[in-house]
Amino acid sequence: MKLGMILYTADPETVWNAFRFGTYALREGDTVRIFLMGKGVECGSGDSGIFNVQEMMQSFADNGGEILACGSCLAIRHADGSAMCPASTLKDMYDVVANADKVLTF
Repeated sequence: MKLGMILYTADPETVWNAFRFGTYALREGDTVRIFLMGKGVECGSGDSGIFNVQEMMQSFADNGGEILACGSCLAIRHADGSAMCPASTLKDMYDVVANADKVLTF
């Protein structure tokens, strides 16, 4: 199955669970793409003492998951994409949604 996920929050627990679920789906043989939008582009800086977001994001990427970040949302925050999470466009978000069998939002 192809899963598309839209992540619109930087809440550490929500982000951690979204990437944890995505990693599980990858290990089950699914294709998973996550598009970060709005506050979601800040999720990489949201580690807490309980939820290690960076570690979970890295596990997701290491298992073959793709992470894309809204370029406009990054620009508003004077931030850049990264190798793990490149700046992307609404066309990329459209592709995530249009090519997915199921779409989840967090």
